[in-house]
Amino acid sequence: MTTLAITGATGFVGSAVLDEALRQGHTVRALARREQAPRAGVEWVRGDLSDGRALAALVAGADAVIHVAGLTNTPDPREFEAANVTGTANVLAAMDAAGVRRLVFVSSLSARKPELSAYGASKARAEALVEASRLDWTSVRPPAVYGPRDIDMLDLFRAARWGVVPLPPGGATSIIHADDLARLLVTLAGSSCSEAAGPASKKVYEPDDGREGGWSHKELAAAIGRAMGRRVVFAPHLPKPVLDAAAAADRRMRGPKAKLTPDRVGYMAHPNWVARFDRKPPPGLWQPQIAGEEGLKSTADWYRREGWV
Repeated sequence: MTTLAITGATGFVGSAVLDEALRQGHTVRALARREQAPRAGVEWVRGDLSDGRALAALVAGADAVIHVAGLTNTPDPREFEAANVTGTANVLAAMDAAGVRRLVFVSSLSARKPELSAYGASKARAEALVEASRLDWTSVRPPAVYGPRDIDMLDLFRAARWGVVPLPPGGATSIIHADDLARLLVTLAGSSCSEAAGPASKKVYEPDDGREGGWSHKELAAAIGRAMGRRVVFAPHLPKPVLDAAAAADRRMRGPKAKLTPDRVGYMAHPNWVARFDRKPPPGLWQPQIAGEEGLKSTADWYRREGWV
């Protein structure tokens, strides 16, 4: 039986990874900042990425580490460095000290263009640390991740109820359901790569939902409308200056809880966040099982059941 150590296991993606790890029969040791309810197959380790003792306890005796934890949004871009770069360095140091070799690192497509945002730059620097390590690593750059419990795309579903979905400047993006992403991460950590798939060691993968060329922003808006049972009649492309103004307004209204920050606008305005075909995981290793239309519909249904929309 394989023991997987997971950071960020209480977050949106991390909780899906934890569920998938248990489903595949692994035991889990998971890092959490706060006390968690007991769960069969899971050993909770209290601490965070700055806590060396907690990280040492997390990785001790683990067969692999899935490093999901990180900061994706903050009104203070300086915080990305501590969370995403220093935090990753601390995980690497703990693994090195414990003799744990296998690491699956969750990065971001934004690392392709580090000049666009402090978030993307921090993920690119973290990738560089991983690649310079002596570990057996695989980095995964997810595109937009969606699914039940996601709050980042929630506002788009809420807007679609009224037939209006505001969009960034024209472009295209890939998407992936959290359950599909979790299955890839656990598969990589479990070293279940077949010879036909080729070794996943020291590779950078960009998975998606299998839609070649991704989704244009207007196509995605229309699909979210269909998931909500509404026809989107107005999906304007908002130029960057308008998004900048909206970010300032969001900060005034929601303060540190603002979702639209100037840093996030930086990469939202880029026209191409499509996963590259030559960076996709080998089909013998993993393929997406949840098509976009299906996943968006099930996500909308979950939002309704939970009273989120």
